[in-house]
Amino acid sequence: MSILWLLMALVMLSFVLLPIVRRRRGAIGLVPPGHPDAADPADYGFVRQEELDVRMPGPDQDLLDVLELVQRTQDYRAAAQLLAGTEAEGEERWQRVQAFAGAAALELQQRPGGVHETPGGQWLRVWRAEQPKDAGGAAVHAEFLVQQAWRTSTPGTDDFRIIMEEARQACGQAALLAPGDPVPYLVELSIARGLAYPQPEFEKLWLNILDRAPHHMGAHLAALHYWCEKWHGSREQAYAFAEAAAARAPEGSLLAALPLFAVFEHLPEVNLVASFYQSEVVTKAMHGALHAVHSAHPDDPMVAHVRHLLLFFLVRAERWAEAMDQLIHVDGHVGALPWTLSADPAAGFAVFRAVAVAGYEANGGSPAALAG
Repeated sequence: MSILWLLMALVMLSFVLLPIVRRRRGAIGLVPPGHPDAADPADYGFVRQEELDVRMPGPDQDLLDVLELVQRTQDYRAAAQLLAGTEAEGEERWQRVQAFAGAAALELQQRPGGVHETPGGQWLRVWRAEQPKDAGGAAVHAEFLVQQAWRTSTPGTDDFRIIMEEARQACGQAALLAPGDPVPYLVELSIARGLAYPQPEFEKLWLNILDRAPHHMGAHLAALHYWCEKWHGSREQAYAFAEAAAARAPEGSLLAALPLFAVFEHLPEVNLVASFYQSEVVTKAMHGALHAVHSAHPDDPMVAHVRHLLLFFLVRAERWAEAMDQLIHVDGHVGALPWTLSADPAAGFAVFRAVAVAGYEANGGSPAALAG
């Protein structure tokens, strides 16, 4: 089954996985698997690298079951039913819309169609044709167009602009079908970034989202990209946006972790010293994220996104026990930042996991101690 990796960031970012760095007290060599000196993640019950699920950051069995059914039968009705039963204002609906759109986009890429072949993703076209007033189908179609633009064309080109303008119209249609649903406006956040909305226009769009879902973590992550230095803002604007959101976050909200994502978006391209990750700015952002995951509801679908990014920073900062705690919660799924920015997300995750285990054991840790 082919399913597009779920990216909270929604594709096409420019970072790549940075190399593993040296420890303060000597080097942690990246020894090959099977070497006598290698710590074995399997001792902790962690999933083998080849069995890691790269499609999503954490489990959503209902989504996986429906995706498998839709792709096997090319019948959209199970997808429509799942979205109809998913809370409009919640994080889960946004992730599921992305997943269905991504699945259709990937099918079309693999089977573009021809004279004697039906193009992939036909179930989405049938969905829109048979149920034109279905809000879920309209939102999936809008997100499908956005992903098509990023996957098949280059920002700034005519092709990119044409597809994005079509997606913008689709967002408007989806919003009319479900006035209280924030998802069509979340889809438009990626359009705003791609088409370089002027800041007043972007802020108007952002107010539409805040009116519907003021504490939506996925929306804030998508908006953060617009304010980042590599798009239409600056490091200072991105940090200010993230810190303001964290400051107004209610107890139990994951928005307290947003500054850590802002730090990640502005990491220096080359940084080979652990002290950077132990700096005041990074430490403060990590503490906010740690507080967020500890206070959030365990079933919050965005918790896994935060834990994956925390793992990245905690390993770099040589905070081994805390890194192991994140591994216990997320191991098995790797469809999240920063792993999805690598050509091989499972391999990137496995490297960090191995270093976390090695650092933990080098400082007196063991499987028995972790279990206790």
